[in-house]
Amino acid sequence: MDSIRLVRDYMRKKDLSFDVRDDVADIAATLVEHELSGAPVLGAGGVVLGFVSEQDCIKEMLNTAFHCELTATAADIMRPEVLTVDANMEISVLAEQMCGDKPKMYPVIEEGKLVGLITRPDVLRALVAGAADCR
Repeated sequence: MDSIRLVRDYMRKKDLSFDVRDDVADIAATLVEHELSGAPVLGAGGVVLGFVSEQDCIKEMLNTAFHCELTATAADIMRPEVLTVDANMEISVLAEQMCGDKPKMYPVIEEGKLVGLITRPDVLRALVAGAADCR
């Protein structure tokens, strides 16, 4: 792999995000529709405030589905500690991080704001492209 591959070259540009006021049922439906395991929760100006996953939605919906009282929002279920990556990070560095028990998806940040998402399949695509360059 001769050329340096950056996260920005393989990320999904501003793919999907939620507002802190979004309803959990709507969040769950959107994740299912887009076949994503989670997405960042944004505040004013595109600043990442948290992350909401399928698992977070399942827990909340399981607790309330039988009572038909889905009133929780993203703010109620999001995890405020979010691991993010910089758009200019080298793919190889992120790939090494992903070898451990790290998230399957990272919000990509540039100048403090969300610019995209990068997933394990995106990183694998970059590594496959790099391996092809070696042949």
